[in-house]
Amino acid sequence: MRCNRAWNLVALATVVALWLAACGPQPAVPAPTTAPATQAPATQAPPAEGKYQIPDIVPGKTNVAFVYVGPIGDGGWTYAHDLGRKYLEQNVPNVHTAYIESVAEGAESEQVIRSLARKGFDLIVTTSFGFMDPTETVAREFPNVKFLHISGFKKNDTNFGNAFGAMEDMKYLAGMIAGARAKADGNPKIGYIAPWPIAEVIRLGNAIALGMKQTCPECTMEVRWIFTWFDPTKEREAALSLLDAGADVIITGADTPGPVKAAGERGKWGIGYDSINACEISDPKHCLTTPYWNWGVLYAQVVKEIQAGTWKPSAWYGDADTGVVGLYGFEEGQTPPEGVPADVIPLVRQKLADMRAGKFTRFDIFSGPIKDNKGNIVVPEGVKLTQADLEGLEGCTICMNWLAEGTVGEIPPMPGQ
Repeated sequence: MRCNRAWNLVALATVVALWLAACGPQPAVPAPTTAPATQAPATQAPPAEGKYQIPDIVPGKTNVAFVYVGPIGDGGWTYAHDLGRKYLEQNVPNVHTAYIESVAEGAESEQVIRSLARKGFDLIVTTSFGFMDPTETVAREFPNVKFLHISGFKKNDTNFGNAFGAMEDMKYLAGMIAGARAKADGNPKIGYIAPWPIAEVIRLGNAIALGMKQTCPECTMEVRWIFTWFDPTKEREAALSLLDAGADVIITGADTPGPVKAAGERGKWGIGYDSINACEISDPKHCLTTPYWNWGVLYAQVVKEIQAGTWKPSAWYGDADTGVVGLYGFEEGQTPPEGVPADVIPLVRQKLADMRAGKFTRFDIFSGPIKDNKGNIVVPEGVKLTQADLEGLEGCTICMNWLAEGTVGEIPPMPGQ
């Protein structure tokens, strides 16, 4: 999925502004607006309308609202979701969409979601892990509104589903590319910027490490935990710290392409995340690839089902063959960035083709024997992780609470624990 050129220019200008502000305070939230007459009960927090402009629905259309954790100009996670929103409007008839950006996780997001439900939106899509519990709460209060949460694991049988995709596939390939680059440079060390110590982030980091070992058995991957999804300053500082520690390739798991730019400034290499244009808007010369999301594939499918009256809440998890995940430079019609070593290109293309054909899946990536970074065998030979294992769900037997061999670092406790 690609946006039009005008939108690319707007996004570029916005992200550049974010980088320039990286050493200063974070962007301010939208200016307060006058709260409408409908107020929350006195026992609840102040209504979201006091801080955000809550959009209106368009009568006669399927109205879909998106709640974003970051700004649409982040050049990464939220930007990719907004591309999906635009794809939905352009490809499914009779749809009206709206969004609220830079919404804090927790109680504040609950008020925003509730306000959108009161407005009468048919579907509310919440796009960050920390929106999961608030979405569940509001879904119980509004049984006639449909809710879709991205990246979580909770759902019900009536109006609340969750969805994600096998991004570990693309991260594994990114690890192969990073390992090949580091090996070619004679500097077998890469760095990983990890937002939060949750199963999703650990799983993606482990996929990178496993892919790295395929092309550079001697390579190691050092981790920096930043405890945020979106913070240009912290993302850049983490990248610089890894570069100072000797990393040859920086791989980000956070929301902006700033770490790729930081790597390029040092003459090193970076791998972006989330958005197909992360290389383009950071440092095309030093960006090796970007694992990215095609959210429009999912959003169009869900809304078509809602319009047909066939949608049922589920725990949707799209594999590579659904098209919801992609790898920049290696998809059909794309050319690999110039920094990618020539000898790894056919290997990555073949593995990607196998993924698209369903011949190599996330369960094959996490197939034993696999050791953790302490030398213990965590996945025995002949064993493959289950979906519950990968997501760290209740009932998992090899839960995703370990770091793969070659990873330098520990899994820290969540703040407050």
